[in-house]
Amino acid sequence: MTRTWSTPAPLVVGAWVLAALLAVATVLADDNAGRLLVGLATLLVSYLAAFATIARPRLSADANGIAVRGFANTTHLPWHEVKVKLQTTRRLGREQQTLELDADDRLVVLTKLDLGADPEEVAGVLHALRP
Repeated sequence: MTRTWSTPAPLVVGAWVLAALLAVATVLADDNAGRLLVGLATLLVSYLAAFATIARPRLSADANGIAVRGFANTTHLPWHEVKVKLQTTRRLGREQQTLELDADDRLVVLTKLDLGADPEEVAGVLHALRP
């Protein structure tokens, strides 16, 4: 049984809508400085929307191991190579959990936004799937 996690689809659609609105605002801007700033924001949001679209599903797991998808490739990590850990950090007075996949030569850090689920729940599922 393969389990998958990715950025929620409504959030990806919202990013594309925001990118389109920013593109229109770039064209309609009446000064060069404003056009430059809004244009840079358009590029950034477009990049993030493209990444969230292309890297779907971001994480998948089955009995053979874990696959982490990126922009250009998918990294396959067999169970015997990967350690699944939860990391809690405190930023701006708020705690945030991330899921760390620590392989021999790689460290993949996934947030709730990447997974579309609570990293603690995903870690529990991954531990249950590990043979």
